[in-house]
Amino acid sequence: MHKNLDDIRQEFLNFFKKKGHEIVASSTLIPDNDQTLLFTNSGMNQFKNIFLGIDQPLFKRVTTAQRCVRAGGKHNDLDNVGYTARHLTFFEMLGNFSFGDYFKHEAIQFAWELLTDCNWFNLSKNKLWVTVHICDSASYDIWTKQVDIPNEHVIKIGNNTDNFYDSDNFWQMGKVGPCGPCSEIFYDYGDRFQGGPPGSLKEFGERYVEIWNLVFIQFNRQSNGNLLSLPMLSVDTGMGLERITAILQGVHSSYSIDIFKKLISSISQIIKVNDDNTNRSLYVIADHIRTCSFLIQDGVLPSNEGRGYVLRRIIRRAILHGKKIGTNNIFFYKLVSPLIKYMQYLSDRLYEKKDFIEKILLNEEKLFEDTLKKGLKLLEKKLVLLKGNVLNGEIAFDLYDTYGFPLELTKDICLKRGIHVDQANFDQSMLTQKKIAKESNKFYVISKNISLCNVLNTFVGYRDLTCRTQTIALFRINKPVNKIYAEEEGIVILKNTPFYGESGGQIGDSGQLKTISSLFQVTSTKKYGEIIGHLGVVNRGAISVGEEIIAQVDQYKRKNISLNHSATHLLRAALCQVLGSHIVQKGSLVNDQYLRFDFCHYETMTEVQINTVENLVNKQIWINFPIVADMIPIETAKNSGVVMLINKQYEKIVRVIRMGNFSTELCGGTHAKSTGEIGVFIITKEFSIASGIRRIEAVTNNTALSVMHQYKKLLQDIFTSTQSDNKNILNKIHEFKSRCQKLEKEIKHLRNQQVIQESLSFIKEIYYIKDVQVLIKQVENMMLKPLTNLIDCLKRQLKSGVIVLINNKNNKISIVVSVTKDLIENNRINALNLVRLIINTLGGKGGGKPHFAQVGINNIINTSKISTKIDYLLQNIL
Repeated sequence: MHKNLDDIRQEFLNFFKKKGHEIVASSTLIPDNDQTLLFTNSGMNQFKNIFLGIDQPLFKRVTTAQRCVRAGGKHNDLDNVGYTARHLTFFEMLGNFSFGDYFKHEAIQFAWELLTDCNWFNLSKNKLWVTVHICDSASYDIWTKQVDIPNEHVIKIGNNTDNFYDSDNFWQMGKVGPCGPCSEIFYDYGDRFQGGPPGSLKEFGERYVEIWNLVFIQFNRQSNGNLLSLPMLSVDTGMGLERITAILQGVHSSYSIDIFKKLISSISQIIKVNDDNTNRSLYVIADHIRTCSFLIQDGVLPSNEGRGYVLRRIIRRAILHGKKIGTNNIFFYKLVSPLIKYMQYLSDRLYEKKDFIEKILLNEEKLFEDTLKKGLKLLEKKLVLLKGNVLNGEIAFDLYDTYGFPLELTKDICLKRGIHVDQANFDQSMLTQKKIAKESNKFYVISKNISLCNVLNTFVGYRDLTCRTQTIALFRINKPVNKIYAEEEGIVILKNTPFYGESGGQIGDSGQLKTISSLFQVTSTKKYGEIIGHLGVVNRGAISVGEEIIAQVDQYKRKNISLNHSATHLLRAALCQVLGSHIVQKGSLVNDQYLRFDFCHYETMTEVQINTVENLVNKQIWINFPIVADMIPIETAKNSGVVMLINKQYEKIVRVIRMGNFSTELCGGTHAKSTGEIGVFIITKEFSIASGIRRIEAVTNNTALSVMHQYKKLLQDIFTSTQSDNKNILNKIHEFKSRCQKLEKEIKHLRNQQVIQESLSFIKEIYYIKDVQVLIKQVENMMLKPLTNLIDCLKRQLKSGVIVLINNKNNKISIVVSVTKDLIENNRINALNLVRLIINTLGGKGGGKPHFAQVGINNIINTSKISTKIDYLLQNIL
């Protein structure tokens, strides 16, 4: 057997280092320069701006081992994992890149040497096959004339349509931009596997496996489809580490390589199933624990949208496969430890956040368990009322969309009962939801991107809160106008403005725009792309395009907003110190009244932690650090460890806010001049807003003082009403609580006595149907708890029988049915069957269990008629 996976990775990097390549570290799984991608899915992602000509390369030759996830968007292998030998959602892409240095000749020679030379991978030349684009004669000639490969193993691949670029051997970044032909290298596993060579009718078998793709970027595709030659010819290659490891270790499946064999063995022991290396569910679980752990490590958290939704789906898919092979215990989080043990080369990244990753997975698994219970309960109700053997796809979709209940599980449960789920109806419901979401988003985009006639304005509000400027555009009802009159609402665009446009969680400024004869009251300020718009109403006169105007920000409001914004920076830094380095900002709101900060954390903060954070922030306030704003290059900011949002794209020159050595962040918002201006900081709330996401609300300065005054008044009112003071208030509260508990016990006792008395009075109305005791009784306005207590008392006295109570509460009728154990065991009758007959006869909805069931009837029916009909049903059953 060849070296292990870590050795093979290093051997690849060492080979290209000897060929003059710089080894560049893997980027994160969250692309930092491409908002079109959910996850990093190839080695070239981190170099995209170089290929586009936006950035200049630091090195002409580069090699990487890039961590990738393909579980969403264009490249989505999620549904194939576990069902093929090679598909993985998490994998490593080995690659070598040339930025205007070498091209086809060197790239092909490098690949052939690494794969076949006895000092490197030493693969048999007869086992390798190659494809080239039908029009790429240069690559074909290199392979057939300069490389020691059998000519019949080099195959020209044509176009799928009449378009030159529509071919399996033509790579393109998108519909426009860099592109070029590629040459793919395949490995032949031998005739023990089915399938033909690439390009043949049988190419989709398991015999020939693609291991390396050499992309030659030589064209720039235009919007009209034309291909223009690029001045800089580049190379981008990608080889799956797990695939080449399988070949070098003499196995056919990625799940049979060293790391997966060890991981699957540990998983089998943890979830107590047989160590069967052909178990598809074990494949899925092993793949998914890798994906989930690295996604969380890189800052993705489970949620209901975007990357977080994909992560949640992967976690739940793994858990369902665990249940499929027989484990009902919580297990997924336990797999992080063996993963760290066997990943070796990458384990340090995971080890630093091991506890955090485990807690996120544990919380998510508990949440999913609750979801499954709710979903099962709801599905059970739907199946009880089902007429026929087909479950409406809309019901399945509602369970999926509202409660996160997987369609696969709904299908499994229905299949066991001989029920078919209407897949077409489910798919239509999914399409309808996507269409609604798309239309909603379209409306939002239209409303935000008002046609602003290509105007530009400049923000001067860091320095000035008042300035003389000029109106350059006006809008009413999202349409451009030349004038806005008194009492009309509109949007004003100024040449220069001191008003801060809502951005980065900070609300926009308010204030006034004034001329000698007019006054425009600015109620809020928003950004429309790069344009700052002033929303408000004309209080006096009229505002015209092109006139001189004085713009004046509400200074008091701006001051309070700035204080709260600066406090938010201090809060984030304090949270990192107290809770850990895993704290990542997930949202914020800064206005003049309070601040709100959302962050990833797996559990409720303790009172001690909250107090510690509060004290840390106040300490920085009282030190009175100057708050300094600097403009520096983005690369300098990144290298110096400045805090920035992971998924945000930044300009080349960025604004950095520093508060002593305590907080340094990228920020475009407005701030106090020094931390001392904040005065005091008080946390008012800490709570959860989503799984793994907490929210803190806090106040500063005068608002904080007002909160303290309110607490002081509240405490004084409590002292007065309890006739106590700060010395004996706790004793008084304990005394009141004890007295209240005593009274509650007495009330409960009296209610029980009342129930017993009522049950005794009902006994004389019992009658027999055949040999079974039956009680059908009407009651008025009873709550469910007293009603069930009454039934328990009656059953104890009856010993054997059927009890039906018809409860008329606020003109809504509910029927409760209870049957004793002996009648159920003797197959005489059960409560659930009787309720189903009642629903078929009287209508309504309900359900339950054999010993206790209930039904609600929407139509107002005379209760005596209900009694008669239930008696008739019982006569036929018993």
